[in-house]
Amino acid sequence: MLIILAFIILFHVAATILLFVATINNAWWVVPQPGRDLIYTDLWYSCNSTCYPVENSHTVEAAYLQAVQATMILATMLCCVSFFVFILQLFRLKQGERFVFTAIIQLLASLCVMVGASIYTAQKSSFHLPNLQKGYYGSSYILAWISFPMTLISGLMYLVLRKRK
Repeated sequence: MLIILAFIILFHVAATILLFVATINNAWWVVPQPGRDLIYTDLWYSCNSTCYPVENSHTVEAAYLQAVQATMILATMLCCVSFFVFILQLFRLKQGERFVFTAIIQLLASLCVMVGASIYTAQKSSFHLPNLQKGYYGSSYILAWISFPMTLISGLMYLVLRKRK
């Protein structure tokens, strides 16, 4: 039982780290430029040797980008909260009870990641400048999609898991 508990904790921590990296790192969209540095664009900045804010990110036209920002931050926060709730429930639940509250929070985090990455996929051309639209998805975008099934599986594990001695 201790091995399963350690695996679940490590899986949850790995999903949380992936969410942090996906949200913070500046490689959601990568634009190659002939003879110059790559331009990395994240949810807030576009960077090559210097960084500048994503243009019009505070306007109504960039509401999709703001939704991606909000859902990714919310997913990261929910994943952290669900870990602390799991630790609390580990000591507070009676024997044989399920970690339902932890599972619900983790499944909400999974939903937020899916919504954020889906919005970014569908609307990336609406908030990138025309000169930045000819690029490809970067590592942070891929990590966001990897963290979606990880948080989903983690939430389902918590739903099935019962507290034992």
